Amino acid sequence: MIQLPAGFHLRRDTLARSVVVRRSWPVFLDLCVAGLLLACFYAVVQIARYWNSTPRTDFAISLSPHALPMYAFFSIVRIGFAYLLSLAFALIYGYIAAYTPRLEGLMLACLDILQSIPVLSFLPGVMLAMVALVPGHQLGIEMGAIILIFTGQAWNIAYSFYASLKAIPRELTEAARIYNFSPIQRFFHLELPFATIGLIWNSMVSVAGGWFFLMACEMFILGSRDFRLPGLGSYLQTAAANGDFRAITYGLLTMIAIIVATDQLLWRPLIAWSDKFKFEQTESSNRVSSPLLHLLQHSTAISHLRQRTLRPVSEFFYRTSYKRRAIQHQQPASDSTVQKVLRYVAAGLFIGIVLFAATHAIVLLREVQPRQIGMIFLGAGATFLRVFAALLIGSAWTIPAGVAIGLHPRLARIAQPLAQIAASVPATAVFPVLLVAIVKAGGGLGIGSIALMLLGTQWYILFNVIAGAIAIPSDLREVGRLFRFSTVEKWKVIILPSIFPYLITGLVTASGGAWNASIVAEYFRLKNQTLSTFGLGAQISAATDAGQFPVLLWATIVMALIVVTINRLLWRPIYRIAETRYKLSA
Repeated sequence: MIQLPAGFHLRRDTLARSVVVRRSWPVFLDLCVAGLLLACFYAVVQIARYWNSTPRTDFAISLSPHALPMYAFFSIVRIGFAYLLSLAFALIYGYIAAYTPRLEGLMLACLDILQSIPVLSFLPGVMLAMVALVPGHQLGIEMGAIILIFTGQAWNIAYSFYASLKAIPRELTEAARIYNFSPIQRFFHLELPFATIGLIWNSMVSVAGGWFFLMACEMFILGSRDFRLPGLGSYLQTAAANGDFRAITYGLLTMIAIIVATDQLLWRPLIAWSDKFKFEQTESSNRVSSPLLHLLQHSTAISHLRQRTLRPVSEFFYRTSYKRRAIQHQQPASDSTVQKVLRYVAAGLFIGIVLFAATHAIVLLREVQPRQIGMIFLGAGATFLRVFAALLIGSAWTIPAGVAIGLHPRLARIAQPLAQIAASVPATAVFPVLLVAIVKAGGGLGIGSIALMLLGTQWYILFNVIAGAIAIPSDLREVGRLFRFSTVEKWKVIILPSIFPYLITGLVTASGGAWNASIVAEYFRLKNQTLSTFGLGAQISAATDAGQFPVLLWATIVMALIVVTINRLLWRPIYRIAETRYKLSA
């Protein structure tokens, strides 16, 4: 029997309706979850059937709007698999780099090199290897496209996770040590939660980068072979090559619809969920909300799944891990001969593979003429100036805009989806219109390439600055409000020191992304015409089209050396300052 306060009357039918709604709403939610799982199962069946079919690379791309749903589905699957692969790589790579001092410098140098290598430089080796690995099935070609998209997504997530691990406050690390956390417990209860905000925002810009390079990964020429895979990227590239602005509009509208749906169904709930991982001592009154997250948290089926499956499994896993570590502590630590032999064998295999690859690379490099090498270095200088201009222009507006979005949740609800849409739309799809406008204004592809680089790389800075602004503890902002800091004092004392590690991560990844984007910014096809400007990116694209692998290798090595040198002389010292002087601690 329900007791009501004196003077308060509730009609019986109203009470009955409220009880029915309260009980029926979780049921409706469970039905939605079941429907989503069935849809996922159907999608898996269709993808498995397609990947198991006979390999084809010459799909005729239809520009009819009726083909867009199928193309969009294939592109979403490729980007989704590439993102999952990128996330797994980032967590493993960032963790090893952060906690292995002997390998840290080498791994960061490799990360610098990998993020600077353009997608088209990976293209020949990746495609040939995947087709040879899975012969007779479409899976090999699809795996090649997924790995190519992965090469445009993974590096900034790895940088973000590494930077977050290096910035964990000392008192949290000491607490984990005092409570005798195992490595798995420390990872899931300290390191991953602390890095969650940065991972989510860098994941958004990585997925946006996947859409940006989708056109280059789904439709390309490799020597004498013309690869055309069914997807939204190949649809947009075909429309742009034919100058069909109607089809370009249909393709962009489809992509925008996917991005908005992804924002509302995935990123917005994740941002609201990650708000609880902010390192602060007072709870903020301005919190991001998500109706979908609220509904999922109140789903009966998900609650039962968590209580009866996930929690018992995790408790059993942690209990087993604790017993194993207790036994290991009782036994004297010993480094067996077998482990030493295995380490030496692994090192020998690695050195052998490196020497084998280096030998074949030297043979290829000797085929390039000295005049071509000189042109490669001159092109590298031209591309360097464009990259510097793109970073300067991008930083000028993304830093204040990112701080404003991160500190004002109401503004973020509007600006975040717009930023995702702008970051995800392939600039090569809208570049014909932009190029015509630049030419009419008296410019050329030299200036247009800077605009195209800017469209592809400024989002790395923006999304990292937003993540840094969101992670600013509420108590620091309250201190600034209590002491009545001026706007300049807030930026100097609170905002810039707080976002500095995130800003450096954004600048490092944006720098590598700008070099990567040069392959599409300096070499562009429009209506059966090839427009190019002098630069290293144009030389890489032209060498890929012509199948000139020695020139492609030379240009890629030069680009990697330039990026590594810049990172070592400029970004790495600033990065050390960010992780020491501006490390957040209580």
